[in-house]
Amino acid sequence: MKILVPIKRVVDYNVKIRVKADQSGVELANVKMSVNPFDEIAIEEAVRLKEAGKATEVIAVSIGPDKAQEQLRTALAIGADRAILVKTDAPIDLGGVEPLAVAKILKALVEKENPDLVIMGKQSIDDDSNQTGQMLSALLGWAQGTFAGKLDIGSGDLKITREIDGGLETLTLKTPAVITTDLRLNEPRYAKLPDIMKAKKKPLEEMTPEDLGVDISPRLSIVKVAEPPVRQGGGKVASVDELIDKLKTEAKVI
Repeated sequence: MKILVPIKRVVDYNVKIRVKADQSGVELANVKMSVNPFDEIAIEEAVRLKEAGKATEVIAVSIGPDKAQEQLRTALAIGADRAILVKTDAPIDLGGVEPLAVAKILKALVEKENPDLVIMGKQSIDDDSNQTGQMLSALLGWAQGTFAGKLDIGSGDLKITREIDGGLETLTLKTPAVITTDLRLNEPRYAKLPDIMKAKKKPLEEMTPEDLGVDISPRLSIVKVAEPPVRQGGGKVASVDELIDKLKTEAKVI
């Protein structure tokens, strides 16, 4: 089994986001960038499947600038066998490479690499679109299992356990399939220094969206990016009647 794992370069989750002074976007200058946390879970799961003898090759893929090689090397250090970078200087968010364009690029790579399984994060922590996995499944005509909290692979099929409002739901899918990962699927490992050194020698192929015949022209444009209003402090009321009065006259919610 060959597994393709798309990963995204995002602002590290520990960094406090700052909006640019002109409100054109988020400040990225001198900001720490990392692998999207949900994508780290996807890489970890793919590597575990390989270590268990259920997969033969793990390919990490990213779409972004030349600096995205750093995140691909992280995936290689975790255990991916090789990497592919689809180079573009367009931002991978609203106003840049949008989810549909990402899905079309991944579809072209799937047709080129012929994997049996695509494992990817359910969403990225920058735009939170939660669309690419579903779009890729539709474009390929493959089965999909979203928000996977548990993955069991048998002979020719796989079982996905996922959280729903009423509890847990288990799906049985035929391969090939697209899986999107939730936080509960696993806990990603820390790459060890020897693995980081080995990752530098693993193959990393570069190409462009044009090489894959995909148009990434954006369909949306950013009008303005602004921080949410500062939350006001609460207050105490002496009685239920006073509370109802404030909800009517001040909050105007009843």
